[in-house]
Amino acid sequence: MVTTDPLDFHFRGTTYKDRAEAAQSRAAGKEAILAGKAFIKGRAVCLAVMDFNYLGGSMGAVVGEKLCAAIDKAIEDKLPLVVVSSSGGARMHEGVVSLGQMAKTSAAIARFDDMGGLFISVLTDPTTGGVTASFAMLGDVIIAEPGALIGFAGPRTILETIKVELPDGFQRSEFLLEHGFLDMIVHRKNMRSEIARLIDYCGKS
Repeated sequence: MVTTDPLDFHFRGTTYKDRAEAAQSRAAGKEAILAGKAFIKGRAVCLAVMDFNYLGGSMGAVVGEKLCAAIDKAIEDKLPLVVVSSSGGARMHEGVVSLGQMAKTSAAIARFDDMGGLFISVLTDPTTGGVTASFAMLGDVIIAEPGALIGFAGPRTILETIKVELPDGFQRSEFLLEHGFLDMIVHRKNMRSEIARLIDYCGKS
C-alpha cells in the first residue's frame, strides 16, 4: 500500500507526493507504520509500529488501512495485538480522509475487543493528535516510555492558539500515570519482558 494525493496538496512550493517520496528515504518502510506477525520472547503477536521518520508518524489512509489489516489478522489468528505509537497526529495533507482514520481504527479496535482480543498499546515520544484521540488510548493495557509527550495538542500548539503556557511536566508520561491515563511506565530496554509478562498474565499466548 502506498500513499496517494487525494487533495492534490501543495505547501510552500512542494507537493505531498514530493514530501512522501523524500520521507521514504528516512523511514524504515514506505509509510509511517510497519505491521506484521512477530514474536516477543516466543509469544506470537500481531505487531504494528509507527515510524516518526515518515512525515512525523502522521496517520493517513495507508496507516489506517495497515493498522486495520493488522487488527483483522489478530482476530483471524487469535493473537494479541501490540501497537507502538509515535506520531504527530492525523496527516494534514489528506484532510478529512486522514481524520476518518480515527473512527476507522477505533471501530476496528472495538471489533477486536468484542472478540476478546488483548490489545497492548505502547506510547513513545511523542504520541499526539489524532492518534492519541483514537486507537492509542484504547488499549486494554496502556504503557508509556519515560518522559514521553502524550496528548492531543502539544504545548506549542496550545501556547500559539489559546496563549496558555502549560506547567512543567504536563502531558508527560509521569503526569499521565499520576492522573490515571496510563497503566504503567516502562523503559524501552525492559519493554519486551514486560509485554511478554502481560501476555502470559492475560492468558493470550
